Amino acid sequence: MNIQTVAVLTDLSLREGMAVQRACRIAETHGAQLKLVYMPSGAQAALPNARQRVANAAAQIEESSGLRVNPVVAGGRSIDAIAAEFAGSDLLVLPDRRERTPMALFAGQPAERLLRRLDVPVLVVRSVPADDYGRILVAVNVGPECFEVVAAAAALEPTAELELFHATSTLKEAWLRSAEASEQSVRAYRQATTRHAQQHLLRVSDSFSARRNRVRTTIGRGDPARQALIQQEHTGAALVVVGKRRRAAWFDFLFGSAAQRILGWGRSDVLLVPQDLRGADQPVSAAPGGGAIGPWGGLVGMGGEGGHVR
Repeated sequence: MNIQTVAVLTDLSLREGMAVQRACRIAETHGAQLKLVYMPSGAQAALPNARQRVANAAAQIEESSGLRVNPVVAGGRSIDAIAAEFAGSDLLVLPDRRERTPMALFAGQPAERLLRRLDVPVLVVRSVPADDYGRILVAVNVGPECFEVVAAAAALEPTAELELFHATSTLKEAWLRSAEASEQSVRAYRQATTRHAQQHLLRVSDSFSARRNRVRTTIGRGDPARQALIQQEHTGAALVVVGKRRRAAWFDFLFGSAAQRILGWGRSDVLLVPQDLRGADQPVSAAPGGGAIGPWGGLVGMGGEGGHVR
């Protein structure tokens, strides 16, 4: 992720100033240009003299930080209007505008809808940026695309400590118990999946991108989104990074994803890294006992749980 332009959305309120501050910090770290995009939130009326106010805010940022700032007033309130202003940027920074509308129910939150239109990472800011991200939790699956997610986390904050976290599914164990498998068989399966995950995390942590940061690895058990958020609260990581496939809205509505749940349940900042869906011949890791392990530890070809949906 080569960050040359950071675009941030704001209504110029103090609350959404957190997103602007974070965008400024990231732009300073990367020597990037900042694009300040004004758009009222919710049913809020547009500010009088909005263009002048945005220009004044940009001038203040330039004076205090030395950044190059491009002030923009969005041409509408739709996702398409925002996407048009964000086009050409390398990172999109959004305030936490959680919508409770039929559109949000069926098509997802603004960050998800933007991700479908622009192949660019989206950072949702929820906390006051007291400092650069010192510790980042990266939710890692066991598919090859996880390297892209780790690379994005490492590039965003080169000096941060990365915690690569993977949660192994417990649904297969429940299936084995329902089939009256012996406790020894269940335990052997659990040990095999844990060992497989450990080997995968070792390969990821040894990648070129990750080696530039301090890296630790952790394995949990259970729902990947819930376990990632529990781990984030335990370690105090200020940012969670997760990959999100650019699926159709109807697919996400019907099947959901770990990224959706992390975005909806979490309280920390979240970086969504876009990943296009690959073909059915996408390589997957060998699973213990036959079959294959898809992303997030879901089993493919063995009556698995579908844990690969993100």
